[in-house]
Amino acid sequence: MNRVDADVLIIGAGPAGSMAAALLRKQGLSVVILEKEHFPRFSIGESLLPQSLGLLEEAGMLKAVVEAGFQYKNGAAFSRKGRRTEFDFRDKFSEGWGCAYQVQRATFDKVLADEASRAGAEIRYGHEITAVDVAGGSPRLSVNGPDGKAYEVAGRFLLDACGFGRTLQRMLKLETPSGFPSRRAMFTHIEDRLPTGTFDRNKILVTVHPKHVDVWYWLIPFSNGRCSVGVVAEAPFLEKYSADLTAGLKALHSEDALLADMLKDAVWDTPARAITGYSCNVSSLWGKNFALLGNAGEFLDPVFSSGVTIAFKSASLAAPLIVRQLKGETVDWDAAYARPLKKGVDAFRAFVESWYRGGFQDVILHPKPDPSMRKMICSVLAGYAWDQTNPFVAEPRRLALLEELCAV
Repeated sequence: MNRVDADVLIIGAGPAGSMAAALLRKQGLSVVILEKEHFPRFSIGESLLPQSLGLLEEAGMLKAVVEAGFQYKNGAAFSRKGRRTEFDFRDKFSEGWGCAYQVQRATFDKVLADEASRAGAEIRYGHEITAVDVAGGSPRLSVNGPDGKAYEVAGRFLLDACGFGRTLQRMLKLETPSGFPSRRAMFTHIEDRLPTGTFDRNKILVTVHPKHVDVWYWLIPFSNGRCSVGVVAEAPFLEKYSADLTAGLKALHSEDALLADMLKDAVWDTPARAITGYSCNVSSLWGKNFALLGNAGEFLDPVFSSGVTIAFKSASLAAPLIVRQLKGETVDWDAAYARPLKKGVDAFRAFVESWYRGGFQDVILHPKPDPSMRKMICSVLAGYAWDQTNPFVAEPRRLALLEELCAV
């Protein structure tokens, strides 16, 4: 059997894999990325957070993203039963970027993958992993190429960045329950034809269902007159809408007065899709000569658009540790990778849990918000979930206390 060797093997050419590859190539390591799909390919998770821009800058990828012409984004709007509020990410507690982009992921992911390739990473599209061996001195992958021929890839370190493919999770039996109910997302892209002045296209709109506090919609405008629309709810709630996904998605949007008015002239020209049970967790984010990045390790929920930011942050944390380990240093992956990454994920988790309880909705829609606390909350919504100077990051339980105060 033919064999390919590299310093670092990466499963998946999405945001986490491409960023990790670019960072590792900066240090002169050879990188091979194995990607099952052919790019460009459709994906959701289209609303970036400002924290991501600093991480793109670190990887040398920001210029390419800026020049791609994506929709500028400066904040988020929330709506529930006729009440609305907006967060401007530039008015935040943490230092750093205060703007981002709303992106068609097919294009965005291809831009990042092309940058990784330009940096010297080898990307093999249409190559599927069939077996993993991490028991020996170096990780080995059995691969089927697009021509059906099998071969082996060996490296000194292995990263799983394949997102919902979760290759190492499955093959090494690392999956554990997420702690969240099984939720379902239904979504599509439409020609939105938003009436002039009805909505600021520089923001994402998150709308709560008029009768169900745990059912919500997203609307993400793009720069070409189209937008991504979707709804998230526990799977049983959406069963009656699922026979025809497009018709069901349209019917759900008609149940909210604001969305029904905004989208009254929209052209629903793309068949809707759905994904169920996307939340996940693992028993460990790392092992002997391997680590899990982004969604391959843990995915919470799409409500605060944290997925790509967590993917980038995991790549930023892991890459220098790999460099150190391959130079012969001893690396404590739990202390230097898993625990730091988890701190930010736990901050996001507190916000997600509060959202579905309805408490966070009460907080952000409170008629007399405290300006300083609003800036701190804005920072987490902008992706700065690792800023330990922010009390809502250092002690996420503060959010539950704020819920109680707003309820009173």
